[in-house]
Amino acid sequence: MKYAIGAAATAVSLLLAGGAAAQNIIVVAHGQANDPFWSVVKNGAAKAGEDAGVTVDFRAPETFDMVQMSQLIDAAVNQQPDGLVVSIPDADALGPSIQRAVDAGIPVISMNSGGDVAHDLGVFLHVGQSEYDAGKAAGERLAELGGTKGICVNHEVGNVSLDQRCEGFAEGFGNPVSVIPTQMDPAEVQSKVRAALEADPEVDTVLALGASMVGEPSVAAVEALGMLEDVRVASFDLSAGFLQAVADGKAAFAIDQQQFLQGYLPVSFLALHASYGLIPAGDVPSGPNLVGEDAAAQVIDLSAQGIR
Repeated sequence: MKYAIGAAATAVSLLLAGGAAAQNIIVVAHGQANDPFWSVVKNGAAKAGEDAGVTVDFRAPETFDMVQMSQLIDAAVNQQPDGLVVSIPDADALGPSIQRAVDAGIPVISMNSGGDVAHDLGVFLHVGQSEYDAGKAAGERLAELGGTKGICVNHEVGNVSLDQRCEGFAEGFGNPVSVIPTQMDPAEVQSKVRAALEADPEVDTVLALGASMVGEPSVAAVEALGMLEDVRVASFDLSAGFLQAVADGKAAFAIDQQQFLQGYLPVSFLALHASYGLIPAGDVPSGPNLVGEDAAAQVIDLSAQGIR
């Protein structure tokens, strides 16, 4: 009897392992290939695939391009994966492609952006943060630190989630805020931030919407002008360089949405759903967490490793 039970358990384990190994989950993100933020998301998805024993295919357009992203989603639908993970920076542009996946019976989870529209598209759940609320929390904290006039540096014009960050920032800050549009180019960011500070000496607060490509050059612009004592810089997301600036007192704080979880959890959830029919009953907030000077030093190494 003991042998029979043990053999049966072994057979079930092998069956589940075999089923899991056959699973294929496709992730389609909007993040640009040169953005270190998205390499952390990709690392999370890859780790989840490794832990769950499933194949993970991570795809993204070379630039912020909604036409190309919708084509990537359509191509994924044609492959009939066991699960699909998508970010939704523009529901109008991507909605029809996501709806095709849902109509085809493919389980879909959204991550990072689009939490406010995901359920309308038939998505199971969303893993991410409320971008408006995160921006509002940042604005409130920057106002508490004495900020009276700010700029919001937007490196992906047309990304609704980034617009929401700036809108939330303006609401929480309660003082004048101007949006500075840039490309995903640190040199351009540094030049535009410096120009904005030189053009208006009353600006004392800078909110960047991405740490490595925007936050770090924003700090560099402020430092080049000798204004570190007068201008507070905060940034969404983490990078080793920006965290070091926070730890050194050159920046106020970073806003951590734990993007490793945004890659990891959807893949893990879809693997569980494919094997056992399990899925969380609601959205999963991955942030925001404000990382200040004391905490920054603790996560620098993890950020350099592509985890935080």
